[in-house]
Amino acid sequence: MIKTIWLTLGVFVLIGGSISGCGKREAKVVTSRYQPVEERWPNGKYPWVKQPFPGPDSTVPPEMGGPGFEKIAEDLGFVTYSPAPEEMKFFGDPRAKVGGVLRILTSRFPATMRIYGENSNYIENSYIEGMCYETLLDIHPVTMEFIPRLASHWKISDDKMEFTFRIDPQAHFSDGTPVTAEDVVATWRLLMDETIRFPSSQLVYGKFYEPEAISKYLVKVRCKKLNWRNLLYFGAAMSILSSKEIGHLTGAEFLEKYQFEMPVGSGEYIILPKDIRKEQGWTLTRRPDYWAKDYPMNKYTGNFDYIVFDVVKDNISLMYEKFKKGEGDIFTFGALTIEQWVTDTNYKALKNGWIRKRWVYNDRPAGTNGYAFNMRVEPFNDIRVRKAFAYLHNRPKIIEKLLYNEYLPLHSYYANTVYENPDNPRYDYDPDKAAQLLAEAGWKERNENGILVKDGKPFVIEFGIPKIIEKFVTPYKQELRKAGIDLRLKFQDGNTLWKNAMNRNFKLYFINWTGLVFPNPETSLHSSLADKKNNNNLEGFKSPTVDSLLAVYDTTFSAAKRIEIIRRIDKIVMDSCKNALGWYPKALKFAYWNKFGMPEYVLSRFGTPVSSAMGLWWYDEQKAQELEKAIQENRKIPDPGPKHVRWWKELQQRQGTKLGETE
Repeated sequence: MIKTIWLTLGVFVLIGGSISGCGKREAKVVTSRYQPVEERWPNGKYPWVKQPFPGPDSTVPPEMGGPGFEKIAEDLGFVTYSPAPEEMKFFGDPRAKVGGVLRILTSRFPATMRIYGENSNYIENSYIEGMCYETLLDIHPVTMEFIPRLASHWKISDDKMEFTFRIDPQAHFSDGTPVTAEDVVATWRLLMDETIRFPSSQLVYGKFYEPEAISKYLVKVRCKKLNWRNLLYFGAAMSILSSKEIGHLTGAEFLEKYQFEMPVGSGEYIILPKDIRKEQGWTLTRRPDYWAKDYPMNKYTGNFDYIVFDVVKDNISLMYEKFKKGEGDIFTFGALTIEQWVTDTNYKALKNGWIRKRWVYNDRPAGTNGYAFNMRVEPFNDIRVRKAFAYLHNRPKIIEKLLYNEYLPLHSYYANTVYENPDNPRYDYDPDKAAQLLAEAGWKERNENGILVKDGKPFVIEFGIPKIIEKFVTPYKQELRKAGIDLRLKFQDGNTLWKNAMNRNFKLYFINWTGLVFPNPETSLHSSLADKKNNNNLEGFKSPTVDSLLAVYDTTFSAAKRIEIIRRIDKIVMDSCKNALGWYPKALKFAYWNKFGMPEYVLSRFGTPVSSAMGLWWYDEQKAQELEKAIQENRKIPDPGPKHVRWWKELQQRQGTKLGETE
């Protein structure tokens, strides 16, 4: 099962069978010249296995987690989860076949291949983590209950302050060593070592005392404070590494040793050292020896023999053209490529149905984007000025002219989730209201250049942005200018902009936060962070009421009540107008070459096109051969659709409630 993420040009020599194109030459598909994993290493002798897995340790008694534990687990207070037959569709499609290749184009090579430590927070690292490593628990995609992963069973104390996990005795790392309680302890220690230079790890895992290995298969951890997210953090967010590899390393030594090497993992895929092509790409290889491949919830996931990432550095237009030529299998469209999505519809591969386009309406949180005001300094310490800037953001025009009406304006920090408050204030485009607010704030007179003046100072704001978003900022700059505000753009690289934001050296900053399935507003809204540097409370937001709600939220174990709390917080934050919010897509939009099978819902409930393709799609040899023949014969392949996939939204309607809204 592919891990749910809660908290992100080389040629692969085995894949001669790729779609290729050059200049005006048409794409060509060859479907049979890659070498299946089992054939590449016959007789199950895989190069990553240093020692054969010895199997479950029969010397460990059942009450200590050894063989036979399942029969007494309930009497010992442990629980587990076994999906009903009707739930199995959420964990893959029984039509799935193993084999083939998925090729993904990406805009950058990650700063490290590690999943922990400095520079490990790229989305690419999250993809690697989800495919190659495993946590103790996972989350059911519909009920949101905890389900097994490395741990087959778990126990929660009556005071909810202590968790005990029983590690599945079948679990083992790719090198053949068993996963044990000591691996959990070693992973926690590594994350708590400040020399890995990733402070959020200590923030999250510092909520726990050091775990205790009770036996080879039982591990216990005690929480320092009551918090409903504790089990989520420790159980479903901490990917387990091998104590044999990391147990003797300091954080600094870990960073150095595994900069561009991979610690062994227990997941469905492995990245071999020779398949890391620095600055060019990397390849994930399916593990036929994956320990849980026959478990019900894993049976139809991780289907590709190889997943190849090829890097096209910082040139999204070139990446798109390479996809159209067949050098990549899937392309996700965002705000920067929405024009191509809407207007580029006449090229042969698309018209002939060789490439398919899909709109998927799932429950992935929309996230937040727009303009962040530094409320600590003038002029944005005045809420009237902040509101004026929000009312001058002509989102309807931008959405119509630049985003082709494929986006919706944000009116919440939790859009496309059950946490969005429908009663939030709306800051729709209204220049008259903006002018009134500016006048009330003392910005009444204009100088000879038409710029508003207050206390002899013109209303001038310097605004650093990356060049790539200029086309979205320019209309805003023009609206502000008409209102008498001089917004002066300064092009800067992302690292400089982020450093200035962390040091609070800005007045206006463009934000683009991803959304969380389980909101964690404390890290961006708590008043204690407002006047400190290097945290996500960029704007300096303070609210005693929100602080009180955050404290209640942390100790509220009812999902329905947590939703109520977040909705209250959402409205308070929107009332503060700490941001002039932007927009979010009506649906996830992507295109792919028609050689894959996929579940009827196409993407997982919270997944992206890339994560869902890696985890749930499969190579359909019949489709691939038909595609190859259609290209050779220059003929069309009908697209039966549906092109707009609303499976998850329709499921909500059938249930009569939003998913996750009830207990």
